[in-house]
Amino acid sequence: MCRFLVYKGKDEILLSKLILEPAHSILTQSYDSRLRLDTRRPHNGDGFGVGYYTSPILGPEPCIFTSTTPAWNCINLKRLATKTTSPLIFAHVRAATEGALSESNCHPFQRGCLMWMHNGGIGGWKYVKRRLADSIGDRWFESVQGGTDSEWAFALFLDQLESLGVDPDMRPGENGFEHTLLRTAMLATIRRINDFIKAIPGDKAMEIDVRSLLNFAVTDGNSVICTRYVGSKTDEAASLYFSSGTSWKQEADGVFKMERRDKGADIVLVASEPLTFERDNWVTVPTNSVLTIHKQTVMIHPIIDEFYSDNPSYTRSSAFANDKGLVSKTPAPVSVNTNPTDLDAVGRRLLEMHVGCN
Repeated sequence: MCRFLVYKGKDEILLSKLILEPAHSILTQSYDSRLRLDTRRPHNGDGFGVGYYTSPILGPEPCIFTSTTPAWNCINLKRLATKTTSPLIFAHVRAATEGALSESNCHPFQRGCLMWMHNGGIGGWKYVKRRLADSIGDRWFESVQGGTDSEWAFALFLDQLESLGVDPDMRPGENGFEHTLLRTAMLATIRRINDFIKAIPGDKAMEIDVRSLLNFAVTDGNSVICTRYVGSKTDEAASLYFSSGTSWKQEADGVFKMERRDKGADIVLVASEPLTFERDNWVTVPTNSVLTIHKQTVMIHPIIDEFYSDNPSYTRSSAFANDKGLVSKTPAPVSVNTNPTDLDAVGRRLLEMHVGCN
């Protein structure tokens, strides 16, 4: 299963400081994925992608670089990363589950100013795909170039944005499409996927696995929306973490760490796997929740549907995610917030949590 990384900062950062140099960078995760338990497929080597936003004078669209070459073996990635800076970066290493090995199937996907990534899979995809395709507008249907469920989910998200009265192809305002709108569209996209799964005939649903792992990430160049979600009442979702602070600092010994000099946050990182082994730098995103980064403020909302539990002590099984080659949950790191609470418990009870302020 794939891994992804999001960086959003007040200032630009050199790509290599995220994707090449940290001890457990996303490039390292492409061949040494510490949270992968599936030894049958130990690598995320089915291509990679990096997306980043450039100077506003070049337009609102991100620059996307993808390749089917494994990230650890791509000299052009190293050349690019050591000479490119950006304040908002998506990076993804792929372990293919749907779709062939091709650049059209490499994340992140892009439409106008929007970028999209996915870690996981849509349950019962063989039976969902046609219903999903039939439900979206022609231009979103025609925009799909590859064969992944991830790209079709992006097309569904675009269709949902349009149904909310926003043209995803239009040039957004200074604040993008607004984080509340992006979050609403993301939650509606998950609901529609679940509805397609429910529509699978009973005899077919009994024969296949209809549980979804939907760790999505989308941005309009201003706000970022990420989800950690599983379509099950009893299973854990795939792993997802975040870290926030005032600087992403490399120590004299070469080790990176998130530094926090005050209560504010100049940098937010979201990752399938922590980039460092400093446990107090990373916070576990609660299962079945949506994380929003607006400016440098992090908000976490529970996704309240049939798979939600408001019991903070509710126990889920890790077996499903582990079978997909993902660790679903590790012992919770200490919160980087000034109030070190157990966010897995808090996230199930609170409608909103703020980490840092701008």
